Amino acid sequence: MPTEAIPFWKLSGSGNDFICLDNHDGRLDFLLDDPDRLGRFVRGLCRRGHGVGADGVIFAVESEIEELADLGARFLEADGSECELCGNGTGCFTRFAVLQGLVADGEIRILTPAGVVRASRQDGRYVRVCIPSPESIRRDLHVSVEGKTFSCDYAVVGVPHLMTYVDDVEAVDVRRWGEALRHHHDFHPRGVNVNFVQVLGEGEIAVRTFEFGVEDETLACGTGSSASAILTALRFEWDGPLRQCETPVLVRARGGDVLRVYFAVNACGDVTNVCLETLVRVTLQGTLNPEFLAEVL
Repeated sequence: MPTEAIPFWKLSGSGNDFICLDNHDGRLDFLLDDPDRLGRFVRGLCRRGHGVGADGVIFAVESEIEELADLGARFLEADGSECELCGNGTGCFTRFAVLQGLVADGEIRILTPAGVVRASRQDGRYVRVCIPSPESIRRDLHVSVEGKTFSCDYAVVGVPHLMTYVDDVEAVDVRRWGEALRHHHDFHPRGVNVNFVQVLGEGEIAVRTFEFGVEDETLACGTGSSASAILTALRFEWDGPLRQCETPVLVRARGGDVLRVYFAVNACGDVTNVCLETLVRVTLQGTLNPEFLAEVL
């Protein structure tokens, strides 16, 4: 148990906010080695109004395979559950790791439960995160909930995502329909993240996401933006530079920022070279006071 304050950084990836903690030296092993305490700590930390408030918490850890990765990351959702990957979170984690001096600036290799992810800072405050190619793609699904049928596509991009297509994303009751689809029996036992997608034009979409673990709408979702960009391009047969990793699909997030998704489609129809660019802001640095820690630990 800590007797001193714990330092933290808070960053936002296109409106998706995360608390980053440094454990590359093992100082927080007492948390990471105790699932119950870890879940309690993360829930308390992410609770808005009582804690720092965030969509998730990311721990920097030593890479278990040093020749493959420079640093490891563990991703915790706001409800205390652990997930394999977070696109915007990885962008935030990248800036945190560089600013903390944990790695040198440039391309860094991050070991995640979803595999090794490569990330680097781009123009301005954008960070590029190259993530796993989508797997388990299922297209042209018709999913019915509460008497309403949604036209959907599905893919796993580190974590599972459902894309459903709407005429006006602003008119969607994301909490109602997102929660219903997130728990649909077709996606049991884990459930699915739900993305409502509006096509604004070729190469441009607007997306609103109901994210599991947060159990609510978030202002952006990196893996959801990536899955939505790719599956929309496939569904509407967008071609040319958009399929050759030359021109990004622009994704307008709920928070107002624009994410950029690059990918390629080979002659066999396989999707490769998936990279997300997200706008990362450092919002604050601080320490968790022992009084607060006594409540959440």
